Amino acid sequence: MNTRKRLAALQRATARAAGLQPAAEVLPANPACVIGPGQRCEHALVDQALNQRLYAYEQQIRGRYATIVDALKVVSALQHERDFVERAQHVARECLGFELPTALLEDAWVTGLDMRALHAHCIFRTFKASVDQAEIEQAPWRERMVLTPEFIRACGYHTVDVSPCADGRLQGLLPFILRIAPNPDVYVKAYAGVMFDVEGDVADWAQRELDRLTGGIPDGETANYLKVAVYHYSTSDPGHQGCAAHGSNDNRAVEAALARLNELRAAIDNTFGRGAAPDILLIGVDTDLDAIRVHLPDANGEVNPYRYVDTAALYRETLGLDAAAAREHIAQVVARTERADGWAQGEGEMAPGMRALVLRLLEANLSQIEYVIQHHAGRYAVIGHDEEFICAGEAPGEVQLRNQYYFAHLDTVEEGAADMDVGIKIFTGLNVRRGLAVPVLVHFHYSSRVPGGRERAVARCRRVKAAIEARYADLYARGLLHCQMAVSDRAGGERCAFIEAETVEAAH
Repeated sequence: MNTRKRLAALQRATARAAGLQPAAEVLPANPACVIGPGQRCEHALVDQALNQRLYAYEQQIRGRYATIVDALKVVSALQHERDFVERAQHVARECLGFELPTALLEDAWVTGLDMRALHAHCIFRTFKASVDQAEIEQAPWRERMVLTPEFIRACGYHTVDVSPCADGRLQGLLPFILRIAPNPDVYVKAYAGVMFDVEGDVADWAQRELDRLTGGIPDGETANYLKVAVYHYSTSDPGHQGCAAHGSNDNRAVEAALARLNELRAAIDNTFGRGAAPDILLIGVDTDLDAIRVHLPDANGEVNPYRYVDTAALYRETLGLDAAAAREHIAQVVARTERADGWAQGEGEMAPGMRALVLRLLEANLSQIEYVIQHHAGRYAVIGHDEEFICAGEAPGEVQLRNQYYFAHLDTVEEGAADMDVGIKIFTGLNVRRGLAVPVLVHFHYSSRVPGGRERAVARCRRVKAAIEARYADLYARGLLHCQMAVSDRAGGERCAFIEAETVEAAH
């Protein structure tokens, strides 16, 4: 019997011994798909093939993490065997695809296995494996994405800067929820509560404007910059599973995100002249269903929090229509919403490019709603947090998947303290209460075109790692915090290279 079969047999035996029986969880129906007898939730505008490819990818990534705990249980059971190190490494290679740190295994006979350190190591190596295989594993679905770089440029935008909440449930925002293809001109910078750094965004906008004016952006002479803020909410448990940074208060989450967008526009207009400000867009995500609300800008680019279109309602209203009729209905709903009065009133209609983008976003999200219906029983089984680790610094953009990690965008721990504190609070519930450590990946980018860039990125990682360990000194002292450092090259092929590995190699 090979190691995988032995592992499966051990799992079954453990379950029988504990008297565990699989329980059928009763999930509430998806409100987007309310159908009658004999009907099915199959929408004419949904890309079924793309959904199948994304699901295969999701299962592939999640399958890597799913084997970690059981593999480590097998390793733990072997630790008093005479040939423990060899057998443990065999289990790791066969079940996980990589080896465990030899030093931790060799010391086990004296102090026992440090399972917390091993678990954190496996989390980091599993993520690294997904990064290394990203281009190959994502190829089947990348080619079917509907919001392509060409389409975004045709809408009049040379850059799209997206700031979602740092909540791990929004980790799959681009490829899954919005169906945006990988694009070097689409940037994601997540912050707790969507409270992005206005000054930092002004600098980013100015850099892109410089690139545009100097010809660094092809066909950028008449194109614009778009800033998107993405908040989230929960329709199943709005009082507890909304945005933690805003106390699960949906109104506060919307108002805070919109305020940041308006502050950015004002900052750029005040600094560079009226009319210089970028376009803005506000999007909400129901993290239970992955449906979205798109708040429609008016003719002046102003966003009203009460003027939005909800894709859960669109899916329900257009289910059963053919593709042409469904698109016409969506366009009519958008037009009607633009003309709303009262609290939702705006000053005129969106610009043509913005309208084209909004219509494509709304249609693309219908596929994600059906994805959740078909592959996740209508609502996600875990509607709250279920992340694997915290990523602090700059997010590696190669792998984007719901609840893979909680992201804290920061340059220094002091300025990112609020984001880190939220992440530590989340993982106190996910890991610490189970006796597992909080895994923190400290990651920054550099450019190999800049002399000394990599060395400075490594030094930055070390400073942030030391600051995190000092801020959460109690967890660190008890072995309940494990940090790994990594860097990636924006201009080359190095992706998520672990710094500790280099240190160990240099020492030998």
